Amino acid sequence: MLDLQGYGPRLIEGAGVTVQLAVLSLLLAIALGLLTATAKMSRHWLLHGTATVYTTLIRGVPDLVLMMLLFYGGQIGVNAISDILYYSYDIDIYINFNAFAAGVLTIGFIFGAYMGETFRGAFMAVDNGQIEAGKAYGMSSALVFRRIRFPQMMRHALPGLSNNWMVLLKTTALVSVIGLTDMVRVAAEASRATHEPFVFLIPVAVAYLLIASVSEWIFARLQKRYDIGFGEQ
Repeated sequence: MLDLQGYGPRLIEGAGVTVQLAVLSLLLAIALGLLTATAKMSRHWLLHGTATVYTTLIRGVPDLVLMMLLFYGGQIGVNAISDILYYSYDIDIYINFNAFAAGVLTIGFIFGAYMGETFRGAFMAVDNGQIEAGKAYGMSSALVFRRIRFPQMMRHALPGLSNNWMVLLKTTALVSVIGLTDMVRVAAEASRATHEPFVFLIPVAVAYLLIASVSEWIFARLQKRYDIGFGEQ
C-alpha cells in the first residue's frame, strides 16, 4: 500500500467516503427522477407545475450554491424544529445535520432533476401499442409496468443514466468545501502540509478514473441485458 508520507490510509478512507456518497446520492436521484418524470407527464396542473419549477430551479442555480444553502440552512431548519418540539411538547432532542447528509441530499436533489428528464424521455419512447396489448391480455397496471414499460424504459434511459452518473461522481468533489473528509479534502490538506500537490492529487485523479472505468463496464453490461431482443448486440 502506498504510504504517501503517512496520508495513504486517509486517502483510502476518503475514497470509501466518496463511493458511499456517490452511490447513496444516485439512489436518491433515481427515486426523485422517477417521481419527477411521473409528475411532468401528469395531466394534473399542480404536479406538472411543481416538477417544472423543480427542474428549472436546478438548471438555474449552481450546484455549490445549493450545497452550501442546504448545509447551513438545513442545520438552521432542524434547530428550529428542535426548538418547537422542546417548547411545545417538552421533547428535548438535537439533530446534527452533518456534511455527509448534506452532500447526499444536495447531490441527490440536484441530479433528481436531471434524472427526471432522462426518465421522462425514456418513458415517452416506449411504444404505447405494447402497453395496450399487455392490458388487452388482462395484465394489471402494475404488471404492465413491471414486465413491459419499465424494462423498455430502462433500455432507453441507460445511456442518459450513465452520463448523469459520471457527472454525479465528479460532483462529489464539491462536498470537500463543507467539511466532509472525502479523498479530495484529504488530498488538499496533505498538499498544503507538504507543498507537494501532485503527489496527492494524481492518485485522487487515478481513483476517480478507476471508479469511472468500472462504472462504464457495469453500465455496458446493463445495456446488453436490456438490449436483448432488440436487434444487434
